[in-house]
Amino acid sequence: MPNPKRKLARSWKGGRRSHDHVHVRSLSLCPRCTQPKLPHRICGTCGYYKGEMIVDMKKL
Repeated sequence: MPNPKRKLARSWKGGRRSHDHVHVRSLSLCPRCTQPKLPHRICGTCGYYKGEMIVDMKKL
């Protein structure tokens, strides 16, 4: 790392900020209701996961 009293080069700044980008969330479709959902999560629309009803959405 350069001396703090010196000018910081663009390459140092770019390397430091290389991980500060926005990540795109991957979505999958629920096989039961075809609504987009996060992978490996219960569907927020129908409450099913891997063909089993986990949460009864009618009671909520």
